[in-house]
Amino acid sequence: MRKPVTEKTLAIRMSKMKHRSTRDVVEDLKKNGRLIEVDAPLSSKLEIPEIQRRVYARKGPAILFTNPAHSHFPMVSNLFGSLDQARFLFRHTLERVRRAIELKIDPNALLKNPLRYISAPSTAWAMLPKRVSSGSVLSNSCEITNLPQLISWPDDGGPFVTLPQVLSSPPTDADSSLPSLSACNLGMYRIQLSGNEYVANREIGLHYQLHRGIGIHHQQALKANKPFPVTITVGGTPAMTLAAVMPLPEDVGELTFAGALAGHRIPMIVSKASSRNAIPTAPIYADADFAITGIVDPNSLKPEGPFGDHLGYYALKHPFPWMQVTGVYHRPGAIWPFTVVGRPPQEDTTFGELIHEITGPIIPTVLPGVRGVHAVDVAGVHPLLLAIGSERYTPYLKPNRPQELLTQANAILGQGQMSLAKYLFIIDGNDPNAPSLYDLEAFFQWVWERIDLSNGLHFHTKTTIDTLDYSGEGWNQGSKLVIPISGPKRRELLSDIPSDLRISSDFSNPKLCSVGSIAIETKLPINAAIDQLSATMDHQPDLAKKIALVTLVDDSDFASRCFANWVWITFTRSNPSIDLRGVGERTEHKHWSCSGPLIIDARIKPHHAPALVECPEVTKKIDALAVQGGPLSRYL
Repeated sequence: MRKPVTEKTLAIRMSKMKHRSTRDVVEDLKKNGRLIEVDAPLSSKLEIPEIQRRVYARKGPAILFTNPAHSHFPMVSNLFGSLDQARFLFRHTLERVRRAIELKIDPNALLKNPLRYISAPSTAWAMLPKRVSSGSVLSNSCEITNLPQLISWPDDGGPFVTLPQVLSSPPTDADSSLPSLSACNLGMYRIQLSGNEYVANREIGLHYQLHRGIGIHHQQALKANKPFPVTITVGGTPAMTLAAVMPLPEDVGELTFAGALAGHRIPMIVSKASSRNAIPTAPIYADADFAITGIVDPNSLKPEGPFGDHLGYYALKHPFPWMQVTGVYHRPGAIWPFTVVGRPPQEDTTFGELIHEITGPIIPTVLPGVRGVHAVDVAGVHPLLLAIGSERYTPYLKPNRPQELLTQANAILGQGQMSLAKYLFIIDGNDPNAPSLYDLEAFFQWVWERIDLSNGLHFHTKTTIDTLDYSGEGWNQGSKLVIPISGPKRRELLSDIPSDLRISSDFSNPKLCSVGSIAIETKLPINAAIDQLSATMDHQPDLAKKIALVTLVDDSDFASRCFANWVWITFTRSNPSIDLRGVGERTEHKHWSCSGPLIIDARIKPHHAPALVECPEVTKKIDALAVQGGPLSRYL
């Protein structure tokens, strides 16, 4: 039987944690066999990013590039290369954070089991950031061009910071009191270091939307007609990186959460403006490896992008805020941590897994009746949400259509970044055989067996979608579809393509993507495709009953090669209100329905962004490294 962990033991463990810099993290991983070193002078333009993608895909360790070409600093990637490694980084504090969250969910738990929550008071103290007057990050100054210039994809608009900790403060007067740490926002927003119209070493791009936390400060600055200060830091404790992407309750600040996960109070350099007419600098994370300070004019935008994004396409060039740089700093022995963004899964997939592990238990307390939500990574996260809810309104009846599931779906779409979802499938968790949210094929089989095509499709039209999603009617503009599923099986599903399938010559290469779902190629416009498919189904009614969904694709071999391929193209290349149709479709009292099957047009359209493709020359060079017997050979 394991002995209980005492507060003294926890304190000793945390005292051994040395994650006050990226070098501390690197040494910890190296000591424990979780890091490989690459001494070859590889370029941060395309070469190093391709290595990162390959090593992550093969579940490899962290990678330290000790001698990157044209760089003043070593670079390290794959720090969060797996959920196991992420847990390892926070091995001394993760359990304490979990227990703190349990208390937030149920404060009475402390009275029920006081020994389990003995660490709660010290955890609360560790969560509080502390003001300091200086720090290692300010030891040296340099220029933006001295920082590693990471370019991940051939058509990226310039070098980007991919693991930035962006801290903003409200606009203040030069002679006001010191900035408040509680008023700060920490987020992870895309940072373009050069290119487009930015003045070299003086201006950098900030890609964020106004609904993000930093947008509150932007709105305040617009109202006051004043610039607001921003500090971008890179490195330090990994807790700051995770805190920057963490969806936290409004009453829990990012610096507070970072302190709990780091096991020490986060030191923040806070100072007044250097002169009466100057704008105070936003607080600076003292333990960071790098810091860029500056101010943002809320009334000015400049083109930012393109950039390979987490949907697997290029985010195109658009006007976004930018920052006037006032200082660039780095600590002694600084190491530049980075990641690569692209079609999932990538390293940010691990962020999502760890976030779910930490915050998953909170979901039912925030969304009554909702038992779980899964933002599907292989679909690019925002396009597709799966959820398990519960029908509770009339347990004594068996309603013929979803009731409370719709209420719960609306609550989900009203929560933070979940509001960006295009497709939300929510099933009734009261059924003891309901599938896991994380078994995608089983989940969709459950959906296709039970979907009610006459009552179960609910559209939100002319609304907002993710800025990075180009499937809609315009930038940020698109639609949403909620599909609640409850009740017994309605149909047996097709499990293979019949050899005697009769189909119009305008369609070709039908492939089974999953039971009840096929992909097929055609050049027909969507209306003509509907007519042809309707005729096909009319002549083969037994077949029509077994198919819930037909996906129109450009390449059905690719779509059916693996389930992740079908998920990716279907939900990133379609706009529900335009691209989802159905055989026998009709509208009654403004409610759309069909007799089935459903049809989703997931072909590439002229307004879509191009998909990410690696550079062939770089691919050949990295292939050659795999046969040289070096440290990367087993991962390439």
